[in-house]
Order: sequence, then structure tokens, then C-alpha cells
Amino acid sequence: MSRVRLRYTGLVDFASRLFSFAAGLAFTLIVTRTISETEFGVWNNIGDLLGYFIIAYAIIPFWAGRFTAREHKGAAKTGVISNLLLSLIFFVFYLALIPLLTSILQTSAYLTLYLLTSLLILEHHTLAALENILHAKKPHLLGYGLVIYESCKVAISVILAVWLKLGLMGAICATVASYLIQVLFYLKPLANELKEKFEWSYLKEWIKASPINLYGIVGSRLESLTLILLFAYGGQLARAYYGAAQTIAYIIGYSQFLALALYPRLLMGSSSEDVSASLRMVLMFATPMTFGALALSDSYMTILSVAYAEARPILLLLALNTLCLCLSAVFETIVSGTERLDAKAKIPFRKLLRSKLFLIFTLPYLQSIITLPAAFVLLTSNQKTPLMSATYIAAIALLANIVMLAARYTIAHKSFAFKFPWRSTSKYVLASAVMASLLLVVPHPTTVSKTVVLTLIGAGTYFATLTPIDRETRTLIRLVLREVRSKKA
Repeated sequence: MSRVRLRYTGLVDFASRLFSFAAGLAFTLIVTRTISETEFGVWNNIGDLLGYFIIAYAIIPFWAGRFTAREHKGAAKTGVISNLLLSLIFFVFYLALIPLLTSILQTSAYLTLYLLTSLLILEHHTLAALENILHAKKPHLLGYGLVIYESCKVAISVILAVWLKLGLMGAICATVASYLIQVLFYLKPLANELKEKFEWSYLKEWIKASPINLYGIVGSRLESLTLILLFAYGGQLARAYYGAAQTIAYIIGYSQFLALALYPRLLMGSSSEDVSASLRMVLMFATPMTFGALALSDSYMTILSVAYAEARPILLLLALNTLCLCLSAVFETIVSGTERLDAKAKIPFRKLLRSKLFLIFTLPYLQSIITLPAAFVLLTSNQKTPLMSATYIAAIALLANIVMLAARYTIAHKSFAFKFPWRSTSKYVLASAVMASLLLVVPHPTTVSKTVVLTLIGAGTYFATLTPIDRETRTLIRLVLREVRSKKA
């Protein structure tokens, strides 16, 4: 367990996520300013459809990562090879079905782009296996890999989308090429593990347990059908509004990666203090990010494109929704990390059905019971503008995820006794309120550079307020300074 450092790993990955946001924003700006709003809606729809063809990409990696964390030899190689073979099946299905799907969605004019995206199926499966294995052994390398991916994506998109004027085709090619580079980076530190023997006994256990994983994945994909409904009934512009707001809200979600090291530590055996520390780290950053998104929502939407400025209400809802998702992710980690049924490289199926892990997999189905009927009724009951349609979907998502957050907290607390850091949370809320008050009274910029400067001023205000009153903040600052000094030495 000493190999996996809780705060260091979390900070490295979070810093990489911040870089990812900046690079991702640059990439989004390149895309939104080189293609039309209609094409941006198609871009988001491509991602929505792709999700159904990578629906099983995390099943084998889930167990491979757990086996690797518990030092079962051959788990890494078995996981990577098995997942790559699985990807070939979905790759073929995608190529066969995409002409029909684009015809139904009336996007046949973009068929070539949908076909090119098929390569992402192979890459996502390979990356899922590599990342789960690294998560168990060297989780900080995931942050480095993300920086490499985002840097390459921006650089290549500038060449293809801007200089060569390939537009959406250039953006997709940049994404495919960058994922390939990321795969190659992850292969090197796992070279020794990939030389081990392929263990058919592991694969047999994983396949035996796969129906449970697939059950959970299908449930999560069911909930995302609301975005397909939005595209079908609200139109391409409604999906573009939602996608633009989601781009900004995603940065709040990066806070959950501050708890990246919690999972392998729980698998190897950990204390309740690790859980409390992880929650403090997540909330320390997720809270001000949420307040900041609420206070500067108009500026953040405008810098994407003036056309998305009116989508501000969607961002307000999605910001709160993403905060709920961050906490839910930590609670799910507690449940999955403390489950011991596979500790001896065997997965008893009946015990799995009775486990809290299975209960966590069931929650998305309950969520879909809330979201899908509500989305269908609201989108089809009366004539609505694209903005209204997207706002309704965001509101439905927020209400459903508040309910799911309460459920996940209850399950996690029954799995592993821990104390929620209410006192620290109140400090984060206080410092965030001070920051938001400042941001609300100053003029809101409409350019990228000025918005970034004002965001940094807000962050400085938050930490200046928080540092004197919060010990965890001072601990993190000392950790960062120590790491910087050690790198210089």
C-alpha cells in the first residue's frame, strides 16, 4: 500500500485534469469555431452512439485491475489481450450498423465521419485495460498519459482542422491519433507485466462474473438515453447547447480524481481516515469550482461561442449535477474497494449477486425509471425551443442524481464505517461564498484571456480565505512545495 501515495497521486492526476480542461477547452474552441452549430450537434451525437459500442469495454479491465492490485501474476497480460479481442467484435458490429443508424437519424451525409470513429472502439478497449492495470500499480502515470493525449490532440487538430481546413474530419483524426500515442505511452511501464503468462483461469472467472458488470453498464447507458431523446426530439441545436454547457461543467467532475489512489489502497487494505482525507480533497476543489461556474456562467458559455451564451441556465443545472456526481463517484469507490469476494482470484457468482457491489450496479436502473419517462413526456408534450428542451433534460438529471447520491452514501456507509468531513466542508463553502461574492460584483468578461485571469483571481481569493482556517489545505500546500523542491534537487 505504501507504493500508492494518497495525496500525491490525487494531486498529480488532478493537475493533469486541469491541464486537460485547458487543452480540452482549446480543442473545443478549435472545433466550435471551425464547424457550424449543426456539425457540433453531429459531433456530440457521434459520441453518444459510440458509447453503445464500447458498452462492455470496462468489464474485463474492472477485474484485471482488482487482480493486479492483489498481486495475481498474469492478470495484466490476460486483461489487455482479452479486451483487445473483445473490441474487434464491437468494431465489426459498428461498421455493419452505422449506415442504418445514420439513415434513421438523418445524418447520412456524415457517414464517413461516423465510420472513421470506429477506430476509437479499438482504442477505448485497449486504454481501459491499460489504465485499470496502471491504476492498481502506478496510478500517477495516468495523469502523465492524459497530459500527453491532450497535448497531442490540440497540436494535431491545429494542423488538420485549422491549417488544412479539414473541419470536423480533422478533429476526429486528431482524436484517433492522440489516443494511439497515449496507448503507446502506457505500454512501456507495463512491459514486464505484459511478459507474464496469459492465465485462462482468470479469464474464465472474469467471463463468469461479466453478466453482473454488463448489467451495471447497461444500466448506466440506459440513463444516457435521455441525450438521444434530446437529439431526436429537441434537435441538433438543443444537443449542441447541452454539449457546450457540459464541456464547462466537466471541469468540476475532475475533482473526483483527487481520490484516484483511494481505490487501490482500499483493495489492499486501508483505514477510514483515507476515506475522510479523500473526501476532503475532492470537496476542497469541487466546491469552489461549482460556485465559480455558477458565478461566471455567462462568461464561460460566451467564450465557447457567442451562439452558446443563452445556454447559461443549462450550465447552472449541470454544475450542481456534476458536484453530486463527484461525491457519488467517491462513495462507489468505497463500495467497490472494500468488497472482498474476489480476494483469492475466484469470483463466486451467487455471492456477487448478494453483494453491495451488485446493489451499486442496480442504482442506474432506478435512475432510468425517473429520467427516461420524464424526459420523453417533457420533450414531446408541447412545442419547445431547443434551449427549453436542453434545460429540461439538465433539470431532470440534477433531480435524479440528488436521489442517487443519497442512496450511494447510504450503501457506502454500510460497507465501510467512515466520517463525512462536515466541518471541513463548511469551511470550503464559506471560502467559496467569499470567492463567488467577488466574482458576482466585478464585470464579467467575454474573451478567453480575461475570463481565465478572472478565474485565477477567484481561485486565489478562495485559497487565501481557506488556508488560514483549514489544516488540510496547509498540508497540501506543504506537500506541493516539498515535491517541487525534490524535483529541483
